[in-house]
Amino acid sequence: MDVLGYLRLVRRHWWIVLVTVMLAVGTAALVTVRTAPRYEASVTFFVTTPSQGVTDAYQGSLFLQQRVKSYGDLLTSDRLAQSVVADAPLGLTADQVRSRIRTASTTGTVLLKATITDTDQTRALKTTETLATKFTELVRKVETPPDGKAPPIKIEVVSGPRVTSSPVSPQPTRNLVMGGLLGLLLGAALAVLRGLADVRMRDGIALQRVTGSPLLGEIPYETGAKAAPLIVGAAATSARAEAVRKLRTNLRFVDVHEPARVIAVTSALQGEGKTTMACNTAIALAEAGWRVLLIDADLRRPKVADYLGLDGGVGLTDVLVGDVQVGDVVQRWGEKSLLVLPSGATPPNPSELLGSKSMADLLVALRDSADIVVIDTAPLLAVTDGVVVAVQADGALLVTQQGRTSRSQVAAAANALSSVSVRLLGCVLNMAKVAKSDAYQYEAYKVVVPPAAPSVPADRAGSRRGAKAGGGRTQELTRLSR
Repeated sequence: MDVLGYLRLVRRHWWIVLVTVMLAVGTAALVTVRTAPRYEASVTFFVTTPSQGVTDAYQGSLFLQQRVKSYGDLLTSDRLAQSVVADAPLGLTADQVRSRIRTASTTGTVLLKATITDTDQTRALKTTETLATKFTELVRKVETPPDGKAPPIKIEVVSGPRVTSSPVSPQPTRNLVMGGLLGLLLGAALAVLRGLADVRMRDGIALQRVTGSPLLGEIPYETGAKAAPLIVGAAATSARAEAVRKLRTNLRFVDVHEPARVIAVTSALQGEGKTTMACNTAIALAEAGWRVLLIDADLRRPKVADYLGLDGGVGLTDVLVGDVQVGDVVQRWGEKSLLVLPSGATPPNPSELLGSKSMADLLVALRDSADIVVIDTAPLLAVTDGVVVAVQADGALLVTQQGRTSRSQVAAAANALSSVSVRLLGCVLNMAKVAKSDAYQYEAYKVVVPPAAPSVPADRAGSRRGAKAGGGRTQELTRLSR
């Protein structure tokens, strides 16, 4: 995965980054509040020795630089700490005093700095003053020759002792900034791990890669699609309707040398929007002037008649068992050249009925009666009905809902089709999240039409008792009913 892929994962799981940053900043703020303020008191010593001449000065400087390193260790020695505790009642032990001392020396100089950090500002200053006094006394005592002559090294206090007026720690601004940065890095890492561990289908590129078929369309998610699933009326100018029209175009030109006239629409799982996709695809094809026949072959949970507002009591099942002729139950929908064959009564053996010779003969006859036949089938992983119907069609269209179906489930559905040599025309990512920029481009360029009355079923050709000759049968299927 490239850098852009990782950035997409972080953007997709932005809430993980936000929560992690908030927790990190909150933790930093809590630690800052609960940490006692600490003050620093410091004193700087200058180490010198009498010298004569340039050569003596240079050698003396090297000698003193070496001694400064030793004096740094002397400042943190147990002997000096015990001397400080014995001289002034600080309420600290020798180990506590020693742990508070920090020394530093600048390379190439003879300056030595001692810093004491304490939560008590007054005690920090008093400890530093006592330390400076005891240190100079200790150096003088150690460096004084046995014969009592003047020591060759002299220690002078050139700065301090002084204590900071404000605490050196905690530093709220620094802590909060550091907490935010650490939270950002940790959140980004968690978002990437969450994205890599997420096996659900998240984008069209992954769907195309898993199925090994072209991506024919990405249908955007719309909040009002559940209440009004069909692309008619006000929804005809929506971005979802335009995406279905793009699917119609891609579907017609997916293979110009061998166009598919009988298309099975299926999915891996139920609830992915295959029935809605079948209905809208049929409507879009009919809008383009094609004679379209929509068949509800999902005999276990038929929904086409409910979506289109048709009578689904008699339909495909009754035709297959020989109770009625297909021309008696096919219904015209709306003012478009769209014919609908509902599912009919629920049979006890859907798979056997759909795989029967009657079904094969029916599809051969219907192929000559319509330009395009769209079949809504059952989910592939639930039952075998979808595969049985897809085998008899010219190809299958696999519908997958974004963020719901896993990659393994989609792969299993594609394998179920390929195992019986079903031609997978392409795949569709349903309920996809579209970038705001793309949605804005469509809203800015769409055609605004005056409101019109919603499309309704014009003539329900076919019922249990038949219908009048003028509206009971469609002209396209009259010869099939004889």
